[in-house]
Amino acid sequence: MVRKLAYSVSEREHWISAAGGLLGILAVLWVSHALLGDHVGALTVASMGASAVLLFAAPHGALSQPWPVVGGHLISAAVGVTCAQWIADPMLAASIAVAASIGLMYWLRCLHPPGGATALFAVMGGEPILTLGYGYLFVPVLLNVVVLLIVAVLFNFPFAWRRYPQAWWRESVEALAPAELAADAAEERMIPHSDLVYALSQLDTFIDVSEEDLQRIYTLALGHGHTPHHVPSVSLMREQVRNA
Repeated sequence: MVRKLAYSVSEREHWISAAGGLLGILAVLWVSHALLGDHVGALTVASMGASAVLLFAAPHGALSQPWPVVGGHLISAAVGVTCAQWIADPMLAASIAVAASIGLMYWLRCLHPPGGATALFAVMGGEPILTLGYGYLFVPVLLNVVVLLIVAVLFNFPFAWRRYPQAWWRESVEALAPAELAADAAEERMIPHSDLVYALSQLDTFIDVSEEDLQRIYTLALGHGHTPHHVPSVSLMREQVRNA
């Protein structure tokens, strides 16, 4: 049951996410081809496909925000190039590149999973990539990232419920749940920031959701809890967990 919660989105959202991924990758390939000509195949980073999934299918996630996208890819690219140049064994270089990228992304607060693929590609991408040296950071990595981010911002903007980036928080009145329209009641239900920080520290694992969305989930759940509904028996709940 828990595993299914993350997929409780509408069919409309499925198609919007897919359309965004289509436009994002198409733009990356088109710009790369326009600027680089026949080298587009070698100089398009495959990890952009993974970034597109995050930007268009999970635009509210912490891993999808602009700084993690830009910082994660660039830092990982720099680490990958450094490992490729200083470590003779490609297998060891690739492994260290991914491991060091994870550590640095955590430290610099820009964790972005596709960054690991960017670091790996810097080592294992073959002669066309190795000859670029640190130029790999700018073309193709930075070029691909900027194009993908521009498309993500423009594509997500018309949809009021897709607040991307999170810093540009905007919601239409129609998108607000009835429980959230009562400002005073909602404020009383807010979890103090310090309590959220404490709770997350106790989990000791990365949670890919913003504080605002956590508060909203909590408020909506409380509002739904005030609506009378049948409470399932313990045996039924156990059966649901086994089937999840």
